[in-house]
Amino acid sequence: MRKTRAKKKALLPDPKFNDPMITRFVNTLMKQGKKSVAYKIVYDTFDKVADTTKESGHEMWKKALENIGPNVEVRSRRIGGSTFQIPSEVRPTRRTFMAMTWLIKYAGDRNGKSMSDKLAAEIIAATKGEGAAFKKKEDVHKMADANKAFAHFRV
Repeated sequence: MRKTRAKKKALLPDPKFNDPMITRFVNTLMKQGKKSVAYKIVYDTFDKVADTTKESGHEMWKKALENIGPNVEVRSRRIGGSTFQIPSEVRPTRRTFMAMTWLIKYAGDRNGKSMSDKLAAEIIAATKGEGAAFKKKEDVHKMADANKAFAHFRV
């Protein structure tokens, strides 16, 4: 029998926008415990997005995360000696986690001078429904659609 699940710790909201989601994004972006550097990158990104699109950088970021987050994913399950890719719905917390990690990963893969430039470009692309992070979501949805026949194996 497994022990009780770990409690989710409440995150403090960020100082500028008073939004705990930004704190979560900063924690995901942060490397080697450099939180102040991560905050600087995020705030610079929001400023660059606002300059480029003439809209709020914070709102554009929220819309980008909404566009990138997948609704279904495939999970491997072993049944009778064979492994099946079974489509299943994604919990809201996992959905935001996947959206944030994909946004950061594919922003880092882009060409650009600084991480804030790359992140701003990826956020703008994701808001429009383009970019590598949005393509990743589409690929995950296609994979789940292709394996729809195994949905009856769902737990």
